[in-house]
Formats: sequence, C-alpha cells, structure tokens
Amino acid sequence: MKRVGIETAVTKRFPEGVALVVCKDEKGMVDVTPIGWFMLAAGKPISWAICLAKKHYSHKIISETGEFSLCLPTIEQKEDILYCGSVSGWDTDKLKNCNFKTIPSEKINPPILKNCIACFECKVVGQLPTSDHTIFVGEILVAYISDEKNKVYNWGERSLFKFEIKG
Repeated sequence: MKRVGIETAVTKRFPEGVALVVCKDEKGMVDVTPIGWFMLAAGKPISWAICLAKKHYSHKIISETGEFSLCLPTIEQKEDILYCGSVSGWDTDKLKNCNFKTIPSEKINPPILKNCIACFECKVVGQLPTSDHTIFVGEILVAYISDEKNKVYNWGERSLFKFEIKG
C-alpha cells in the first residue's frame, strides 16, 4: 500500500451504480437528478438512503415535500442521464429538454420514469445532515420493475457504462 491523497483513493470506488431521483415541487414541476450515492438503508420496512447536495434544487423539494421516487435507469437513457446531471433544476425544466417519460405514482406526488429497470415510490422517514449534503432515508411504499436489463454504472468523470443483468 502507498499513501495517496484522499481524492485519489476515493476514485477507487468506481464503478458505482447510477440512480435517478425524481421529485415534484409544489408548482407541479418535476425534477430529475442522477446520483451515485444511494444504498438500501433498512430491511423492515425496506428503505433507500440517498445523498443529495444541499445546493441542489432536488434537495429543497425533498426537504419540503418529504417524498421522492428512485429509478434505476438503462444505458439507452445515457444521454438523458448526462443532460439531467449537467443542468440545474433551479432554472431549468429538465423534462422539457430530454426524452424521459413519466408515469403517475400510486402513493406519492412525484412520478416514476418509464423504461427504467426498476422504480420505487419513497416517503422520507429520516434524514441526516452532513457538511454539504443530506442523507434522506425513504421508506419504499410501492415498487415497479420492467423487462429492461442494461443497468448503468458510472466509471467516473461522466463516463457511463452498461452491465448486462442476468435473470
């Protein structure tokens, strides 16, 4: 082992999964934010933990509404993932400029995204503020799957790659 800077060592986490956080503000605008920082956080009830920068519009919306959907995208959605990660929801209606299609959720206001591998409707049940991010824990209320199989992984520096899911 050799000693390196923290930033260098942290890059060894790649590849990381990619998820899309979908939220909806009180005016009805839907925001889609790609993230790599998500994980299962509890088993009963099953919950997702997502980590969002406090400066992001999605952070404000989820803080106010207490709900979000988490969608696992496919490699065919790569350009839309990259687009949504490169513009701010503070001043851009992301859905107007990309090909994501929404489907109404059953139990929360934010929709789910069509053609994803899986989508989850989540209600925030806890949050942990960190220095510049907040970890939101969302209990899964409803889950969906599709026949899509090409899961997306981030290899760092806006590089997306697919892995075939078996089964």
